[in-house]
Amino acid sequence: MLYEIKKVKQHPGEPRRRWFFDHEIDLTVWFDPANKIESFQICYDKPGDPHALTWSRDAGFQHHRVDDGEESGRAGYAKAIPILVMDGRFDWHRIAELFVRKSGDLPRYIARFVSAKIVSYGHRKSI
Repeated sequence: MLYEIKKVKQHPGEPRRRWFFDHEIDLTVWFDPANKIESFQICYDKPGDPHALTWSRDAGFQHHRVDDGEESGRAGYAKAIPILVMDGRFDWHRIAELFVRKSGDLPRYIARFVSAKIVSYGHRKSI
């Protein structure tokens, strides 16, 4: 079940954010000054093959997989820093179900908003 990390560091000049954590998924939500959702990122399949679906009011959707940097390191060097790389694969049915299962303790308006966006992205990609 997603639970909120209460003391999330806020960065000056950036929208206020809230972070919700679970061992399978993370959800970060950014809010505008009127406390409306400005953007969110849901990271899923964390233990193994992590991916991220990001939505923002300005840019829409982006889907990435996390390159953990293991393959980037050369012999004798430390691994590279993890980065997001574009990835078109998105099993929206599975992620929508996972999110619904994990979001029972989230504020209802956040859970509904994110769930609706996951489904709308899935429908958009199915066309």
